[in-house]
Amino acid sequence: MGTFFRNQRNFTRFAWFTLAFLIFVVLWGAFVRATGSGAGCGSHWPLCNGVVIPRAARTETLIEFTHRITSGLSGLFVLALWVWAFRLYPKGHIVRKGATFSLLFIITESLLGAGLVLFEWVAYNASVERAISMALHLVNTYLLLGAVTLTAWWASQTLAGRNTTLRLRGQGKVGWLVGGGLLLLLFLGVSGAITALGDTLFPAGTLSEGISQDFLPTAHFLVRLRIYHPLVAIVTGVYLVLASRAIAAERPGEATRRLARVLLVVVAVQLVAGFVNIRLLVPVWMQIVHLLLADVMWIAAVLLGATVLSQEAAVEPQWVPQVGD
Repeated sequence: MGTFFRNQRNFTRFAWFTLAFLIFVVLWGAFVRATGSGAGCGSHWPLCNGVVIPRAARTETLIEFTHRITSGLSGLFVLALWVWAFRLYPKGHIVRKGATFSLLFIITESLLGAGLVLFEWVAYNASVERAISMALHLVNTYLLLGAVTLTAWWASQTLAGRNTTLRLRGQGKVGWLVGGGLLLLLFLGVSGAITALGDTLFPAGTLSEGISQDFLPTAHFLVRLRIYHPLVAIVTGVYLVLASRAIAAERPGEATRRLARVLLVVVAVQLVAGFVNIRLLVPVWMQIVHLLLADVMWIAAVLLGATVLSQEAAVEPQWVPQVGD
């Protein structure tokens, strides 16, 4: 058993498994919200309706309780990842740093989830506080996924004997392009979370009815905010297309080109999925698919950023005067 935990290959596999499990937990959380099951365990946390294991539970309770169980498991997985990283890698290693940020964000993720329940910002609550808390929850979820992704990626790079450094300073245009893309994706995710909440609480019977509701001055603020998400998605998509091409040109390399292509494909598929989601009046299954693509797009952008920021910025050769000039 000691040999198993000293094996970097096993650690790397576990890190990627943890990321996959976290994505499942995120998608199940969206299912909880889309089905209005967030109050399935009442306002109790960590207990469910005042007990450890609910009996004769309703469907809503089973859905919410399952989310709590899987969320708890994800916390244990990230904690194990952190302990394992500190036992396996030397002091100051970048995998240790990734695992530490992963542990930090899984803790804040749990606290934000608990706050939603304890303040009853769940089910059919349509308050401003719930919208703000969901936005914060989304940002933290993305940061958590990013941290675990980087932990797994750096472990894979270390295993292959490749460069695992991360340079944020002196990256020039590439650094700004990467940062701008990640910030836009965070903003897009926040607008998507608020839009999804509005679609859940104020569903439209037809597409034309939904569009007309968006422009009513007397409509709920969650309804009026829905119109902005498609616009943000288009702007973000165009930016990512242009930025990915510029980054690939600035930092040529097989890994950069491959990740840039992946990101471009996911962006295109996501834009189509967003249109289909609206056209079908946001059914639950399509909301899950849309969120999955958003997670994949974020992960692809994080990996592209990590790849190009591990390289030195190109330095323009300076002219040196020669004898006789």
